[in-house]
Amino acid sequence: MEKFENKWIRAVLPALLIHCSIGTVYCWSLFKNDIATYIERPVGQIEWAFSLAIFVLGMSAAFGGKFVEKDIHKSSLLAALFFIVGMAGTGFFIYQKSLIGIYISYGIVMGIGLGIGYLTPVKTLMLWFETQKGLATGLAVAGFGLAKVIASPLMEKLLGDRNREGILVNATNIYTMFYILAGIYLIMMVIGHLLLKKPAGYEEESIHTKSFSYRKVLTNKTFIGIWLMFYINITCGLALISQEKGILAFIGFGAIGFVSSLTAIFNAGGRIIFSSWGDRLKDRNSIYKIIFISSISAILLTILLDGIENSIAILVIALLCIVNAGYGGGFSSLPPLLSDRFSLDTISTVHGLALSAWALAGLSGNQLSAFILEKTQSYDAVLYVIMALFTVATLISILVVKPDKVSLENEESNWKKKIVTN
Repeated sequence: MEKFENKWIRAVLPALLIHCSIGTVYCWSLFKNDIATYIERPVGQIEWAFSLAIFVLGMSAAFGGKFVEKDIHKSSLLAALFFIVGMAGTGFFIYQKSLIGIYISYGIVMGIGLGIGYLTPVKTLMLWFETQKGLATGLAVAGFGLAKVIASPLMEKLLGDRNREGILVNATNIYTMFYILAGIYLIMMVIGHLLLKKPAGYEEESIHTKSFSYRKVLTNKTFIGIWLMFYINITCGLALISQEKGILAFIGFGAIGFVSSLTAIFNAGGRIIFSSWGDRLKDRNSIYKIIFISSISAILLTILLDGIENSIAILVIALLCIVNAGYGGGFSSLPPLLSDRFSLDTISTVHGLALSAWALAGLSGNQLSAFILEKTQSYDAVLYVIMALFTVATLISILVVKPDKVSLENEESNWKKKIVTN
């Protein structure tokens, strides 16, 4: 059995199984209209289920970090339970035509599974890949990004044929799909749960979990800077990604499905490339500078060449790919950066707190671009605002996020340590 005790079987494979399961939350756009049609509700009301899921993801990670820190086996099992019950429950409440039930099952129950499941494999990966933390988290988080590419064809198959108006021929397929997917992801997540294991000989240092100070984290300038950088990157990414289909239609580019797959590949690829690139840099914060500056450059080039409204298609597609890559890279580069600044011992807790930025960005990103378009009717105006926000993020990265390591232990713990030392 020793041949199975390695980082690929005990860390990477289970992380991919868990993240490829929960990452299907990004397939929401494929079936939201079908849900709205079946339960006879406006799509705008249905949309809140997804927004709620992302919000609960971030908040459950923020509050569940300490629980994950203590026991990854309990947390991985709990993540599977909540995610599967939420998915099956969504199918049931679609059948019952209950909007509140969908909010609870997809938004809250499944959202808790998303947050705990997203957080659970991260520390284990970094323990196995001690000198390649960025590569490790990049591989796992890429699974979250690739889940849409992998699951979309299966979902389309389960949903079946549509008529000329795009309505499902067999309307009952919308809720039976959730039952089938719940069964598939139950198997995947339970296998991930059984395989996930920390390296032999590793024991948690209980002093860190006992002496950990939430106040010190939340009031620490470095943490606040990282939180703001992460929030801005997600907000800007969602603001542009949510308008991807509309932008391509506006410039008259027909192969929208092809570009959607291409940007998804860049999103997943950015998660591996940027975070593993950070392993070779003196300061991992430099990766965020690269992400922000590359996004600013792509936007600026598009604006200088007459913007989206008069631009050639290839330039707009390149812009979407670059922003998608930076969006994904921001997620995978976060845990190693936090580990460098706040130590690996409390990474699950600190990472969880940082993911609260995802919760708020999930509510503000889409709405930002929608608000700008409503007021200006201009995609170029969206670019100007996004570029300004990326500039603010760059300044935060340069001026606020310093390379110094931060101690999070409270004063009482430090006093006890001095006595033991003396």
